Amino acid sequence: MKLRLLALAVIVLAVVAILVFIGRDIMTGPITSEIIIYKEERQLELYVDSELIGVYKIGLSSEPLGSKDKEGDRRTPEGEYYVCTRNEKSRFTYFLGISYPNISDARRNLDNGVIDQKTLNKVKKAIENKKRPPWDTYLGGEIGIHGGGSGSDWTLGCIAVTNEEILLIKDYTPLGTPVRIYASRDYILSE
Repeated sequence: MKLRLLALAVIVLAVVAILVFIGRDIMTGPITSEIIIYKEERQLELYVDSELIGVYKIGLSSEPLGSKDKEGDRRTPEGEYYVCTRNEKSRFTYFLGISYPNISDARRNLDNGVIDQKTLNKVKKAIENKKRPPWDTYLGGEIGIHGGGSGSDWTLGCIAVTNEEILLIKDYTPLGTPVRIYASRDYILSE
């Protein structure tokens, strides 16, 4: 019995030493995660600790290109966002809500007369506090990454992957995970 306990203790210490050596605590998971989406290429890239760990084909909406400006325009937003909600009871397997509209979206649409200053202020407050921005404005909302399939463009503005892929992606993307959405890779190269 004592020999078994000693062997178990040695194994536990060895595992802890390995985890410390590689700089990872099994309870905390990745240090940082990030999602980058290229709309024209229909690709989602998942980075964990600055390392690319997955490239996934995505489905978008029927009018995905261009910036999202209002509810019902069937566009996927472009810009810098973060995961602001997680819904395990989604009809699309799992839903990672993103922080659309962000401050840039709201400012642009204040200037275009789509929203008022009060709405801009609500969006600013939510974004500054890393919360979910209001999804009940003329700008629309409830944009996210979810399952349901990526074989075609079928969403109302969201980013769709397969059901298996969303279950993997959600394991690496806690609340606050950055999500950057670009029109294309060419857009990045031209900046």
